[in-house]
Amino acid sequence: MSQAFTLQDSLALDDLSTYLSRAGRVEDGSVRLIAGAGVLAVYVAVFYPSGLLDESPTVLGLRTFSLPEKETFDAVVPVGSLLQRLTNRKNEVTDVSAPVTVNLPMQVHTVSWAAISPPRGGWSPLPATSSGVLDGVARAGIDEVATAIPTGTGEQIVHKVRSQVWGRPIPGLEHVPAGAGFAALSLGFLGSEESVQIFETGPWTRLTTKRGHVLAKRRAWTLAR
Repeated sequence: MSQAFTLQDSLALDDLSTYLSRAGRVEDGSVRLIAGAGVLAVYVAVFYPSGLLDESPTVLGLRTFSLPEKETFDAVVPVGSLLQRLTNRKNEVTDVSAPVTVNLPMQVHTVSWAAISPPRGGWSPLPATSSGVLDGVARAGIDEVATAIPTGTGEQIVHKVRSQVWGRPIPGLEHVPAGAGFAALSLGFLGSEESVQIFETGPWTRLTTKRGHVLAKRRAWTLAR
């Protein structure tokens, strides 16, 4: 298994750094990197259940980058550690068009959401939506959460409010939780007046724009609704 990955150039390095910086502001935890067949898939968690009784959906962000065919690995590493390595490499770049190799930080093995792997195939298209719809849902949810959670509120109550707000379906998009809109906005995936493609397979729904993907997995209790 590779202990490093090689991006095409410094532009890809900057792109990955920006993506992870946004992800770190939402959930300052870990990132899952899966390399194979010339592609690096970079998954970050925005929401995920904290236990068996937690009804929160799993909402992940995904960006992909080109890699050499020979590089293969599946690793979960701290976002902060990987960002620091990307910053170090950016400071060392002398040729912006040359490939850039980044060493992987030490892996972590206690990240529950990383054991949940979205399927790679079998996706069926659904009617598309717009960036404006997701942007509006996300901003309304942010305001609702801020109003419902006074300063100094306990962590358990905060999590409950966030779960309720971001777990409810988007009107007109019954299989898409509001948290998917929040993820798309927070990770920088929404463009002005842009169409957002929607796909589904089993309990998973995928929102796709030119800038990235949001994957949402519904909890088992919602499947019969």
